[in-house]
Amino acid sequence: MKQKIYQIDAFASGPFKGNPAAVCVMESWLPDEIMQSIAEENNLAETAFTVFENGKYTLRWFTPETEVDLCGHATLATAYVIFNYYEHKENTIWFYSPRSSELLVTNEGDGFISLNFPTDEIEKVPAESPINEAIGYIPLETYKGKTDYMLVYGSQQEIENLNPNFFLLDDVDCRGVIATAPGDEVDFVSRFFAPKCGIPEDPVTGSAHTTMTPYWSKKLGRTGLTAKQLSKRSGDLLCEDLGERVKISGKAVPYLVGEIEV
Repeated sequence: MKQKIYQIDAFASGPFKGNPAAVCVMESWLPDEIMQSIAEENNLAETAFTVFENGKYTLRWFTPETEVDLCGHATLATAYVIFNYYEHKENTIWFYSPRSSELLVTNEGDGFISLNFPTDEIEKVPAESPINEAIGYIPLETYKGKTDYMLVYGSQQEIENLNPNFFLLDDVDCRGVIATAPGDEVDFVSRFFAPKCGIPEDPVTGSAHTTMTPYWSKKLGRTGLTAKQLSKRSGDLLCEDLGERVKISGKAVPYLVGEIEV
């Protein structure tokens, strides 16, 4: 069986920027083990699979090693594919995730696509010695969300200088670790490390901004924020704290359209 596949750079300012995601828009679901094998074969941070059913696009995300609860950049990439390659006439798409419920995506125009995601619930926790040892820098504050730890630092330079020990970080019991600080030219910057999911450093992590946005919104005293993820590829995001939801906006750039044999 042939299956159409797209590769889209999400939260990208141009080609070869942002975070690449593969997208498969399918007529019906493949077995989980086949979808996991496709994600492993793609060897990208995420491969998204979606099927239109019951009036919505059901959406699932796989890293090369596991299925995950929520992925922002692959959702943005999937929306870009549906808006541009399929006959979707409205400016909004309702996705349904079996793991994260309903997700609203809007085509804002001027190349921007906005994700409306549930806000992560975080709690301040004592410093975690295994994490600090793996990251190499002691944070000002440590928080724990649904799946990730968030480490808060004092400057962008500290985030840029991080050189984690991924062998040690792989032993930490969480999906990933967010490192964040005030930005020099944007409101906040970040990096995201997730070796347990097969992603030592993620280029741009939309879901991590459901954790960071409410924190920095409260810290800076405003709801609308600019953000940059400081990976090698880099990513640019506009974020808005909506209370129980977070709006995350960015652009997408197509890279590849092809077919795979399943």
